[in-house]
Amino acid sequence: MVKNPTLDNDKQSSATESKVKTTITVARGDGIGPEIMDATLRILEAAGAPLDYEYISIGKQVYEQGHTSGIAPEAWDTIRRNPVFLKAPITTPLGGGYKSLNVTIRKSLNLFANVRPSKAYTPFVDSAHPDMDLVIVRENEEDLYAGIEHQQTPEVTQVLKLITRPGTERIVRFAFEYARAHGRRRVTCMTKDNIMKHTDGLFHRVFEEIAEEYTDIESDHQIIDIGAARVAAQPEQFDVIVTENLYGDILSDIASQVAGSVGLAGSANVGENIAMFEAVHGSAPDIAGQDVANPSGLLNGAIQMLVHLGEAEIAETIANAWLTTLESGIHTADIYHPDTSTHQAGTLAFTQAIIDRLGERPSKLPAAKYRKGGVSVPHTPTPRTEKALMGIDVFIDWDEQGRDAQVIGRGLQEAAADNWKLKMITNRGVKVYPGGFPETFHTDHWRCRFLPIEGETTTFDHILELLSSLHAAGWDVIKTEHLYTFDGRRAYSLGQGE
Repeated sequence: MVKNPTLDNDKQSSATESKVKTTITVARGDGIGPEIMDATLRILEAAGAPLDYEYISIGKQVYEQGHTSGIAPEAWDTIRRNPVFLKAPITTPLGGGYKSLNVTIRKSLNLFANVRPSKAYTPFVDSAHPDMDLVIVRENEEDLYAGIEHQQTPEVTQVLKLITRPGTERIVRFAFEYARAHGRRRVTCMTKDNIMKHTDGLFHRVFEEIAEEYTDIESDHQIIDIGAARVAAQPEQFDVIVTENLYGDILSDIASQVAGSVGLAGSANVGENIAMFEAVHGSAPDIAGQDVANPSGLLNGAIQMLVHLGEAEIAETIANAWLTTLESGIHTADIYHPDTSTHQAGTLAFTQAIIDRLGERPSKLPAAKYRKGGVSVPHTPTPRTEKALMGIDVFIDWDEQGRDAQVIGRGLQEAAADNWKLKMITNRGVKVYPGGFPETFHTDHWRCRFLPIEGETTTFDHILELLSSLHAAGWDVIKTEHLYTFDGRRAYSLGQGE
């Protein structure tokens, strides 16, 4: 394997030589990336981590070679060949046309779990929440971030919120397995299922089902709005939080801001076969090459990587040496404070201080403790259910006669085939027909629910007849949604006020 010539192998443990090594992909990145990557790899080798490295180029140089994704085609083979990708920060050139490399890698390689720890290290690093130590486990691929959007009328746009059972099971299991591997005590699920009863409701139900399999770990659920407020005001209440894509994105930023130690945090994007580990912070080109960068964020990402690979003992050794270094007051410039620091160290000196303390344990900060076995998420097939077609929601673009719901209601019922009944019409989710109030605001976007008349069943042919009748009568059908039950359970929402 290609070796980094800048690494000092004198400290490499003999235990490394006796173990089968795992080859990982390494990208040294841009800005301070090469410096903090070299520091991190020096510490890994000094601790005896059984790793070999294959290097790829990503980031600014690759962007400027004409690869708008920031990664060359041949680099994909290296990433896909190895189970782990350790990535230093990169710089994206200014201007349009450049894609997010993280998003590209995450979606291309099915890295479904984003893991973002946020921890305070008081009194050695100042924080308003000295007991804060939480981890956000965010689903990485579904939810509103699927990016499926449409404009349906001159006034109305929509985005589809996709929550799947397999995706939910996978992220929830990962959160519990992560909690076990990292010695955590509780997993909290956050959703908005008091409003979104089918999408967020599914996420919550699956969480409750899977929590029953992990009796050694506490579990609870909170509504996302009050949960986010508590993360901002009382983050020490939480241990591991698992949630959907959008909520997780917001919570991660709140937690990082509250912790006050973004530069010390590592991050992981984990899939079934490949995982990517990195620092939370960016490439900081303004301080590159000055021996002042703090390698802690990338080092903490590498510690997560070791636990993921099943090397819990080595991960503990490195984490405790790093904590002992913080306790000793040897700090880089970004966290230096005259009240808590004894020495301001550059990147190289800080790295050496950690290596010198390998085998030591902190006396004031809680020592790191990880469980053997790493984090694995077995695939669980989704049980099949009996699906029955019950009706259809037909969405109409209509902007006539003062947008009177009673007018559109009568017109649609007259146009419908004989075996259909117009059950209701909603506008922006609120029931406006039959009944409704004159105060309710109406747009040009109408959801019209048709059910078969009593005693009749629904088939796809019947739906085609209905749509044909509406079209022939001049109604502008812009979208349809079939209404189903699964094992007899209604699988569609009621209208507000229905």
